[in-house]
Amino acid sequence: MISAIGGMAGVGKTTLAVHWAHSVADRFPDGQLYVNLRGFHPTGSLMSAAEAIRSFLDAFGVPAQRLPAGLDAQAALYRSLLADRRVLIVLDNARDTEHVRPLLPGAPGCMVVVTSRNQLYGLVAGEGAHFLSLDVLSEADAHAFLSRRLGAERVAREPDAVAEIIALCGRLPLALAVVGARAVVNPTFPLASVAEELRDSEDSLDAFAGEAPVADARSAFSWSYQLLTPAAARVFRLLALHPGPDCSVAAVASLAGQRTGQVRPLLAELVRAHLLTEPVPGRYGCHELLRAYAGELGRAQDGAQDLDTARRRLLGHYLHTVHAADTVIAPTRERLRLRPHATGVTVPRLPDRAAANGWLETNRSVVLAAIEQDARDGSGEFSWQLAATLDLYLDRAGRWQEQLSAQATALGAAQRLGDIRGQAHGHKALGFANGRLDRWDEADAHLARALELFGETGDAMGQGRVHRHFAYLANRRGRHTEALRHYADASTLYRAVGWHSGEAYVANEVGWTHILTGAYEDALKECARALAAHQVSGDRNGAASAWDSLGYAHHHLHAHARALECYEQALLLYRESRDRYLEADTLVHIGDTHRAARDDTRAALAWREALGILEEIDHPEAADLRARLNELGTADPAVRQ
Repeated sequence: MISAIGGMAGVGKTTLAVHWAHSVADRFPDGQLYVNLRGFHPTGSLMSAAEAIRSFLDAFGVPAQRLPAGLDAQAALYRSLLADRRVLIVLDNARDTEHVRPLLPGAPGCMVVVTSRNQLYGLVAGEGAHFLSLDVLSEADAHAFLSRRLGAERVAREPDAVAEIIALCGRLPLALAVVGARAVVNPTFPLASVAEELRDSEDSLDAFAGEAPVADARSAFSWSYQLLTPAAARVFRLLALHPGPDCSVAAVASLAGQRTGQVRPLLAELVRAHLLTEPVPGRYGCHELLRAYAGELGRAQDGAQDLDTARRRLLGHYLHTVHAADTVIAPTRERLRLRPHATGVTVPRLPDRAAANGWLETNRSVVLAAIEQDARDGSGEFSWQLAATLDLYLDRAGRWQEQLSAQATALGAAQRLGDIRGQAHGHKALGFANGRLDRWDEADAHLARALELFGETGDAMGQGRVHRHFAYLANRRGRHTEALRHYADASTLYRAVGWHSGEAYVANEVGWTHILTGAYEDALKECARALAAHQVSGDRNGAASAWDSLGYAHHHLHAHARALECYEQALLLYRESRDRYLEADTLVHIGDTHRAARDDTRAALAWREALGILEEIDHPEAADLRARLNELGTADPAVRQ
């Protein structure tokens, strides 16, 4: 069953859908899915059907590496998961029928609620959807709305003023909320003065009673805007430049070119005026109409140069913060060298991996939107640098579809700029992401082009990374001799530029390749060489990786006690550095060795601990590990499915 809710912006479509969904939750025992499709987002950052399906598959616990390629295949998997289940699906803010069609279940049992500003004729005609068109509130409901906001006694004292406010707001819930906020925070103001100010506005609110473009909201919004302090008004205008649905205090500070302590009271002022919301502490967003209105004001009052400078500060904030997070996560890895950020850019402190990963996860969708926005509306310089810097995080998190989209956008931007370095990074990331998804021809073509472009720029470390990508993907295809050739090339390049840590990483990867071929003694020699080099250089991450590989080699030699000793060394180092994912990875290996030694109890303990970490960081590998625990038959009831 499909229900489509239509109506003008601000009429309460989302509020109704979410309220109703909560009230009938018990009718859908298999859960609820919600997504904001951003069909009318002012920045144009529409959520594609593919992105929405990916979020739903994430909710179902489908590992990223098992995600099929292409929208049709992903939609088929999504529908198969919904079969024989009772799930309520809310598709909020859809652009049109085709936007939601791939998200519809293929069998009965589920219910879909769609909201849109457009009348979804195609959904009604083609899918038999029940259509509900929301109108503005009745006079009685509008009166009750204000009574709840302002207090029944205050409303009863000035019935004529209340009637005029309702009429001038066109009985639109959003307009009534914005106007009512002024009266709430000024309890001594007569409501007649509120009605008078609305009446004296340049534009009337009567247009809210019918279909309305953004400009029809201007009088209600301008009335609140004009009460702001100049500093808060400027922040409100600049927020229209932000590419994502919400942002942090540091992002707002960068937009404004001020310190975080200066913008906090301004944000509080905007929240009190109902021009911003704070859905979670420290994150701020606003209604799309308000964002559009803020953009209109900015273009009229701030000038193109000022807006461009603010936008570049914002992008600088995201670029340098992603770079800082990447540095915390992998401190010895080669990475893009950035120019110093502009004056006024705020880069938050990220003290450890937990903070770095938390920031990246919270801001991932914003950074992806920034990559797209700068490629579309800006110079494209920030687009490719953001994508190159986000590369490692997206790969480790298993978000390879997002990686493909972001890197393709960034590559296009770099090509338009004629930036060879940017193109090289784009091809490198696209090559590896395609390989993760077993698209071998595309992977080989992108990596070959990346190798050529890094050669043109004289970037030996870039070339070395491409050779390591080639080697990793060759190993996945069972082409181990080819992998060893690429590792040799990478080691030669690193030696030429004196990057000894890189040589040590390659030695460990060569050792891993020997494990895959069954040459376990050779593997022990290479991994021991890598460990010694990392210990000399003080690279604790590299040492942890080498200890883990040594454990894996001893595991295959059936030296289980020695394997566990090596794994414990790796685990200690990963815990010291707070690398949660690799801590979980090593715990999985420990469980594997206990299992091989026929100690299922200890195997289950290690796997359960690893599962807790993977679930905490929302990694797709959690589903596979949960299945292994279930097969073992010793999983806690809470983790069984």
